[in-house]
Amino acid sequence: MSMNTFGHLFRVTTWGESHGPAIGATVDGCPAGIKVDETMLQHWLDKRKPGQSKFTTQRREADKVEILSGVFEGKTTGTPIQLMIRNTDQRSKDYGNISETFRPGHADVTYWQKYGVRDYKGGGRSSARETASRVAASGIARAALAQLVPDLQIQGYMVQMGTRHIDRSKFDWDQINQNDFWVPDATAAVDWAHYLDDIRKSHDSVGAMIEIVARKVPVGLGAPIYNKLDTDLSAAMMSINAVKAVEIGEGLAAAGLRGSQNADEIFMGKDGQPVYSSNHSGGILGGISTGQEIVIRFTVKPTSSILTPRQSITTSGQPIKVVTKGRHDPCVGIRAVPVGEAMMACTLLDHFLLHRGQMGQDNGGKIG
Repeated sequence: MSMNTFGHLFRVTTWGESHGPAIGATVDGCPAGIKVDETMLQHWLDKRKPGQSKFTTQRREADKVEILSGVFEGKTTGTPIQLMIRNTDQRSKDYGNISETFRPGHADVTYWQKYGVRDYKGGGRSSARETASRVAASGIARAALAQLVPDLQIQGYMVQMGTRHIDRSKFDWDQINQNDFWVPDATAAVDWAHYLDDIRKSHDSVGAMIEIVARKVPVGLGAPIYNKLDTDLSAAMMSINAVKAVEIGEGLAAAGLRGSQNADEIFMGKDGQPVYSSNHSGGILGGISTGQEIVIRFTVKPTSSILTPRQSITTSGQPIKVVTKGRHDPCVGIRAVPVGEAMMACTLLDHFLLHRGQMGQDNGGKIG
């Protein structure tokens, strides 16, 4: 199995399986001299780790990250950085009864048809546990961005869970880190808790939509045609487990607008830089960042591992009813929020390094 790496200059290769001894990431292309330590990386992993509420899988993993190479005396050396997270709470016996069965909605059947072998314990490589490696790697990216683009900010939150949507008129940035759902609305958080509790108790699951916003992004990141910033951001988000749709800016709603409504009008700002009347483009035009907020949303499907029986087949082709035991998220969207932030951080650093390598520090066209 190849293709375990993403990025151009800032490259991340993830490795390991859900029920193996460890998972991790190899980060190559990080500039030298970036201040980083395990505590800094752990901060981001703690946002994603399981078992923090009754609304996420009760698998108890500390997700403690270890830096094995590429950092000396608290600074990156410019060489590959090896990160490892040991698995400590595997319960492989939960999966013994599906060793010859394909779970509906999972990658079991396609992995088997493609490779002729699969790790059925927790899904192996296809498990969402792989995303912990990405979050660890993003800690390196965030540390680099903090030194290279200190004003840049990345924030993710849920805007929909099942049939529940946020009320944007009540949007409160300060509420995002104050509830179990990363939702920017205290009232919605209470309602969503009751809603998901009912779903969980009925042995079912729901999908979700997550929005990631990046502020103070430099102008000029991305390149025309095949290296567009929105192309790479979309691929990054789509690569996250269970993601089935991605949209940027106005997204799908742009189909219902007229050109006179959708085009962001441009004016000359007092600081000599363009300002825009709106941000239907999501901060990207022609694949290149405008300096506005980058806004991207992705949708995750309902968790496929549920206790409600579903029809499937065995490896021998026999019909069977499947009940997936084990510890699973009733809504994977909750823990997808820090993963989306991680992919935003890695992609933006990658494009910042590409831009600096091609254009230097200040070679763009001037206005006025």
